[in-house]
Amino acid sequence: MGLLDFAANFGKKLFGDDDDAGEKIESHIKAANPGISGLKAQYKDGTVALSGKAESAEAMEKAVLMAGNVKGVSQVTIDDLESPTPAASVEYYTIVKGDTLSGIAKKFYGNAMAYSKLFDANREVIKDPNLIYPGQKIRIPPKG
Repeated sequence: MGLLDFAANFGKKLFGDDDDAGEKIESHIKAANPGISGLKAQYKDGTVALSGKAESAEAMEKAVLMAGNVKGVSQVTIDDLESPTPAASVEYYTIVKGDTLSGIAKKFYGNAMAYSKLFDANREVIKDPNLIYPGQKIRIPPKG
């Protein structure tokens, strides 16, 4: 899966059949304020289309992850989201059963204690470093 594809059956449940899913996702992203001005989110058939202006590539990445890690979302498009070009060194990882942040940190950084770097980079999608779930997608910032 690439940055824009997600596992639709996993994630935080934000909306039901009678809700305006785009509005719920937009409010969810705005509450964390990752740095998007004029944010709009539209939802249709599992796809979220984001628009607005990101103050940084990191803000755009966080908004995409926040939208994509919602139950019922399988894809996020950013055609109308203005953003600086993402850093080539940023990687993404989809959590699998049995993963822990310390295990992921050991895999990518060679040091399990670097889990706090992962937690800090993904605070918008991980509220507790001990509560991650299979199918969740996170950013893996560069080692430096």
